[in-house]
Amino acid sequence: MEGGTNSKHPNEISQTQKAQPSEKTAGTEKPNAANGPLTGLKVLDIATVYAAPFATALLGDYGADVIKIELPGKGDPVRGFHPFKDNESLAWAAISRNKRAITLNLKKEKGQQLFYQLLKNQDLLFENFRPGTLDQWGVTVQKMREVNPRLIIIRVSGYGQTGPYRTKAGFGTPATAFSGYTYISGYPDKPPLSPPISLVDYVTGLFAVIGALSALYHRDAKGGAGQEIDVSLFESMFRLLEVAVATYDQTNHITERLGNDNTSAVPVGTFQTRDGKWMVLTTSTDRTFYRLADVMGRSDMKTDPRYATNIERVKRRTEVHAIVQEWFKAHDAGEIQEIFDKNGIPVSPIYNMADIFQDPQYKARGALVEVDHPVLGKIKLPNVIPKFSQTPGTVRKTGASIGEHNFEIFTELGLSLEDINELKEEGVI
Repeated sequence: MEGGTNSKHPNEISQTQKAQPSEKTAGTEKPNAANGPLTGLKVLDIATVYAAPFATALLGDYGADVIKIELPGKGDPVRGFHPFKDNESLAWAAISRNKRAITLNLKKEKGQQLFYQLLKNQDLLFENFRPGTLDQWGVTVQKMREVNPRLIIIRVSGYGQTGPYRTKAGFGTPATAFSGYTYISGYPDKPPLSPPISLVDYVTGLFAVIGALSALYHRDAKGGAGQEIDVSLFESMFRLLEVAVATYDQTNHITERLGNDNTSAVPVGTFQTRDGKWMVLTTSTDRTFYRLADVMGRSDMKTDPRYATNIERVKRRTEVHAIVQEWFKAHDAGEIQEIFDKNGIPVSPIYNMADIFQDPQYKARGALVEVDHPVLGKIKLPNVIPKFSQTPGTVRKTGASIGEHNFEIFTELGLSLEDINELKEEGVI
C-alpha cells in the first residue's frame, strides 16, 4: 500500500479539507455492476502497483464490487506512473478501473478497526505486501478469520510466502529473470531482453483470479471453508515454460535465445515484405507448410525429404527461413495477406497501436471501449474479456481519485460526517 505521491484530481479531498456529503468526492453514485457474472461478489483490494490490482480490476470488469484501500496522503504508486496527460496518470486510469477508492492507514489501531468492519462482509481480500509485513502491523490471518471465517485471502508476492527468498523485494523485472523467461528472450548474439510491459504482473494477476474463483467454487459450491491462496510472480512466469522444463529434465538441453524463431516448428518467424512491412508467419503443422510451399511455387519441398517433415525442417531452420524471406521480399504485405488468407496459411501484420485503432476486426469485436474520465473527458481502454452471452460485464469507470469514496463507504459502516472528518484529521483515513 505504501507508495509515492500522486497527482490530484479536481474532485479529490485533501488531508485537511473537511468531507461533505454533497461533494463529488462522496462518490454517492455507486457504479452500476448489475449485468456482470460476479455481481454481488465483494472484494477488498489492499494491494499496490500491478499484479494483484490487475486481478481485482478483472473481477470488477465482471461485476464485483471492488473496494480499493490506499494509504492516506500517498496512495498507490501507480498514480505517479507515466505516461501523463493533463497531470493525470494514464496507467492509473487503466489499471484501477471499476473500483471504489478509500484511504485507510492499516498501521493505526483505528484504521485496523475500520478494516475489520469492512472485512466482515467481504468474499475476497487481495494483498501483495512482502511476506510478514501485515503480521508486523498486527493484521494477522487469525484476526481476519475471527472477523470473517469464510474469507478467501489471495496473497501475491515476488517469491511466495515460503522458502529462503520469501522476504526479498518482489518486483516484476527481477522475478521475470528469476523465472527463466528473460534468459530465452531476445537474439542469440545479443543480451537477454526483459518484456516491454509488466508481463509478469499481468500473468500473475490472471493466476490470482483463477485461484480466487477456484476457491470461491470450493467454498460456495462444495461447502468448503475460506482459505489462503499463495501466488508468486516468478512461479506464474515459470508455469509458462513447461516445455523448457521437460526438455531440460529429459535431455539436459538448456533452451537458448532464438530471436523470433520458434523452437518447435519451422518456418515460424518474422519476415519483411517488399513494401517494408513486417509480418509474422507460423506453419506449426506439415499440412500448413505444404500450403505455404504451393503458394511460394515450391511444391517440391513437400516431397523433398529435407523439408517434407517438421523434424527435418527444424534441422535446417536458417535455410528454410531464407527461402521464405526471399519470397516475402518479392511481394507486398497486402498481397501476402490476401493470398495466405485464401489458402489458410496463418500470417499477420505486426500492428502498432495506430493500426489497432483503425482495424475493422477490433471495431467489430468492440475490443476498445470509451469510458468517462473526470479530467480527460473520455479515454479508450481494452474492453471486458472474455465475452459472456448473458452477463457481459462492463467498464464503468476509470481509476478513482484518492479517497473518492470515503464518505460513501464509511457511512455504510455507520460513521457520521463528524466521525469521518475526525479520522481524517488523525491521519487514519
